[in-house]
Amino acid sequence: MSLEIHEEDGGGAGTAPVKEMTVSGSGKRGRYVRQVTGRHNDTDLHVAARGGDAGALRRALDEAAAAVATGEGREALEEARRAVAAEPNEAGETPVVAAAERGHLEVVAELLRHLDAEGIAAKNRSGYDALHVAAREGHHVVMQEMLLHNRLLAKTFGPASTTPLISAAMRGHTEVVKLLLELDDFGLVEMAKDNGKNALHFAARQGHVEIVKALLEKDPQLARRNDKKGQTALHMAVKGTNCDVLRALVDADPAIVMLPDKNGNTALHVATRKKRAEIVAVLLRLPDTHVNALTRDHKTAYDIAEGLPLCEESCEIKDILSQHGALRSRELNQPRDELRKTVTEIKKDVHTQLEQTRKTNKNVHGIAKELRKLHREGINNATNSVTVVAVLFATVAFAAIFTVPGGNANNGVAVVVQAASFKIFFIFNAIALFTSLAVVVVQITVVRGETKSERKVVEVINKLMWLASVCTTISFIASCYIVLGRHFQWAALLVSLIGGITMAGVLGTMTYYVVKSKRMRKIRKKEKMSRRSGSSSWYDNTELSETELNQVYAL
Repeated sequence: MSLEIHEEDGGGAGTAPVKEMTVSGSGKRGRYVRQVTGRHNDTDLHVAARGGDAGALRRALDEAAAAVATGEGREALEEARRAVAAEPNEAGETPVVAAAERGHLEVVAELLRHLDAEGIAAKNRSGYDALHVAAREGHHVVMQEMLLHNRLLAKTFGPASTTPLISAAMRGHTEVVKLLLELDDFGLVEMAKDNGKNALHFAARQGHVEIVKALLEKDPQLARRNDKKGQTALHMAVKGTNCDVLRALVDADPAIVMLPDKNGNTALHVATRKKRAEIVAVLLRLPDTHVNALTRDHKTAYDIAEGLPLCEESCEIKDILSQHGALRSRELNQPRDELRKTVTEIKKDVHTQLEQTRKTNKNVHGIAKELRKLHREGINNATNSVTVVAVLFATVAFAAIFTVPGGNANNGVAVVVQAASFKIFFIFNAIALFTSLAVVVVQITVVRGETKSERKVVEVINKLMWLASVCTTISFIASCYIVLGRHFQWAALLVSLIGGITMAGVLGTMTYYVVKSKRMRKIRKKEKMSRRSGSSSWYDNTELSETELNQVYAL
């Protein structure tokens, strides 16, 4: 069997339209025509439901069922009643929605007997079903009847995902909220609208303290739930004027007083911006409130109060904040500014010191360059002097061979050629000659320009000149024995003593200082290697210059 509903005109001017219901099946067909009235073309069932007339509703249902299902069985009659009871008007409103909106318990109970789950959950064009409408209007007994019929009816959603609990909490229907919380075993208390606000947000905003307490008793953690703006129920509560709601929320969780939203606003910032002087005073008396907390825009509550239009509330809020030690954000940043200033001064001083160090290093490099220049000039002068002396030694030694002491015989052979003193004279004179010539050859051949190599060459040729000087001294002493003869041998001995002491003293002293200089260089080299890498360049350059000067002394 199937039911069909058709709408027809009344057939004449000024007559209301009618609705025709037909039933087909089992080879029979019935027809029932009813008058519709009102702005939304309500049927007689809608009229009876709005008026709360349960008797008229039953008669209308029976008449419709009898007319449509004529001669049918009991099941057909009940199906006809179900179809008529679920029939909506032009606003999409069924009779049960109309009865629930006005709180007619008897009518709702009668309709629940005939409607199936789909008919009970039918929504009007605004998106509300019968249970939601009853919750919104605060009809506790109607809701109780419907929830006893099917408790899952509470899990319904209106526009923007609004639940019956949210609607009841927003309107302040405490009994309805408590009823829903008692039967809540599917998380109804945590369900939120599309904007993230739950029932506690709306109850706190409207100042319904009993509902707030009931919700917090059901779930104390509900006080920390944020909406999509990051606001808690406390942010919503301070926008209102009910201090009891604020206290109830803080008693449930004292730490929420400093929870910020996405813009960094705490409850104190919001209350200040909304010019709620009494709320501000209550918040500042809480131990967890930080009066100088900053928002993301780096503003304190006092900055926000100063930005408000001049009025009695804003002046009162500024006085309250001042009494509790509130400051402007720029006053909070003074220590930071002083620190920044100190750091800037330190950086400036360090920069000045670095610049001075750079200039000092430049001067030291210039001095080192001049010292190296003087060193090179000293080496050149020393080599030139050594060359002249070497040539002089070679000339004297060469001439001494041809003007030997004691004279020559007619055949050119030395008279005292057999004497031991002459042999000593000849050998050491030859050594002095060849040594001096070797020095002259080296000085002529060596390439100028490399200070280090020149210093090494000078060290070598100096030792050679020492040898030439010693050999020349021995040659002179030997010639004294030849020239003075046996009668004046004491004079030769005296000359030998004087020459030996002089040369031994000079050469010994020079040898001592050379060895000492080498040891000092070795010690300084070890100290330089062990010195930390952070030593200043000026110190290094000074050490280099002193080392070079000491090496000059050791030549």
